[in-house]
Amino acid sequence: MNRGGAITISYTLSGTAVSGQDFAPLPGSVQISESDSQAGIELEIIDDMDDEEDEEIIITLDSDGLPQGVTVGDQNTATVTIADNDNPPGGGGLPEVFTMFDESIQIEMDGDFVVIESEGIPNHPSPYWDMSDPLFEENTNADFMLNPNNIAVQDWVFRIPLNPAEAANHEGTPGGPMGISINGVPFFNQFAAGNSGLDDEIASFDQYNGHPQMDDAYHYHLEPLYLTDIEGSDAFLGFLLDGFPVYGPMEDGDAVTNADLDDFHGHSHATADYPDGIYHYHITDADPYINGDGFFGTSGTVTQ
Repeated sequence: MNRGGAITISYTLSGTAVSGQDFAPLPGSVQISESDSQAGIELEIIDDMDDEEDEEIIITLDSDGLPQGVTVGDQNTATVTIADNDNPPGGGGLPEVFTMFDESIQIEMDGDFVVIESEGIPNHPSPYWDMSDPLFEENTNADFMLNPNNIAVQDWVFRIPLNPAEAANHEGTPGGPMGISINGVPFFNQFAAGNSGLDDEIASFDQYNGHPQMDDAYHYHLEPLYLTDIEGSDAFLGFLLDGFPVYGPMEDGDAVTNADLDDFHGHSHATADYPDGIYHYHITDADPYINGDGFFGTSGTVTQ
């Protein structure tokens, strides 16, 4: 039969899967060209870290609006099953602590490593945002000195050990990112450019203790005050590149001092997130702030 042109067939969606959350939104119709006898409906599945049951997408063809002589047959539905491929928290996959990262950050397992991808931009106000940005906010600290750089999107990819262990030979931390905070902003060590101290840089830290460097990469050398204000001063704040966690400046109701920590700026015992115990770093209010004489464990990598 000569159809005299293309045919557009509408369809409806049902099932347990949610459009925009489990799969990319679909247009609701498919076109069969005059020269073809069939057409496909392309589904783009959205992967996530949520441990869920298998979910279904049910596609039902609609006979309304079809040209005369064209009908939808008895087989007018198709069911697609989205299989759950995520491990339950703490159950042999990603530890539950990774769910504490901001939802804008992409996290996945790659063998014995966890890959964390971040744009590296803070989720809080700063005078280093462009003045047109809603997050732009002046720093009213009288000692503040604005540096000439701005906050810009980066492309950080951190690969950290899934099961960190003490290194046989402890490496020093790099001059750039040595870890990542739960909002995706990198942690930097206690040195400014040229391995000089931070004394001349601290005045350029914004009201949340961050600032951008010359390539506009925002970062923290000190306690990320926005995160400890929101999460608490004893909270989990991120990881260093060796896979060991970083906690805030309080523990069991007391301020942590450098004297409480080892040469690498950490110690081992149980935490709320690791009840079986783990080595972890603490941020303190005195140099070296986050890390001391290098990584306690074997460092992963960071690329941009």
